Amino acid sequence: MISLTSTSAKSLIRRALFGGLVALACVNGSLAAEPNPDFTVKTKYIDASITLDGTIRANAPLADNLLAEGKRWIEKNRVEAAKEFKTAPELFRDGRAWVFERGYSQTAKAGERYVSIVRIDYVYTGGAHPNTFIDTILWDDEAKKQISVRPFFKETADNGPTLKALRAAAIAAVQAEKKERGIDDSGTIDWYKGVEPTLLKVGAVSLAPSTIADKSAGLKFHYSPYAVGPYAEGPYTVFVPWETFKAYLSPQGLAIFAGNQPSGAKLGRQ
Repeated sequence: MISLTSTSAKSLIRRALFGGLVALACVNGSLAAEPNPDFTVKTKYIDASITLDGTIRANAPLADNLLAEGKRWIEKNRVEAAKEFKTAPELFRDGRAWVFERGYSQTAKAGERYVSIVRIDYVYTGGAHPNTFIDTILWDDEAKKQISVRPFFKETADNGPTLKALRAAAIAAVQAEKKERGIDDSGTIDWYKGVEPTLLKVGAVSLAPSTIADKSAGLKFHYSPYAVGPYAEGPYTVFVPWETFKAYLSPQGLAIFAGNQPSGAKLGRQ
């Protein structure tokens, strides 16, 4: 059994969030070292980093795109932290700096060109606890740019049939996950009012890996803490099989979806 100090527990949680399935190497009861960030900024008022997983690092155009995006995010937060450091130095007493960590993990690839990425931001600027924000990116290896999932569907109008079906399936999957976790979801708070039938609000969507090579078994919906439940419940990542939304797929979508989710793919909540 591994005994975790508060620092190593925090490190483990963050690595699990950034990397999904985290392999822990136990050597004399200690955890394996965290991967080195690809970019860091450290001053009196900010401690920030960007980390790409190994698969992304091997794809130079993708790595360059994500690293540039991450640097813009850090610079924006650095400017804000610098202003606060001047106007409210008490927020940074005892050498405390604001923390911004962003991790990018490739989770699937389909159609020989569509790369699915989960982006997780860990932010702590004081307060009761840090915050975690989960988003997703779809990269077109052929076009060398970030794209949307819209071409995979016949239509994606706000409140249209496709997004209504995806919303219903995602909520049902979250409710099933809560039941599996032993969480009573019958409270008076409607945690699902923020999940709307629009591409920007239905949930952060990624392609799910498949038992068939170069295909996707469906969609995964990623929800940050607070999105569909109290902070204590943590994040949710739920799977919706492609057969559920097959009727709404365009020819382009039908070409990349097939197969089933691999055994054990649910582990790690990614």
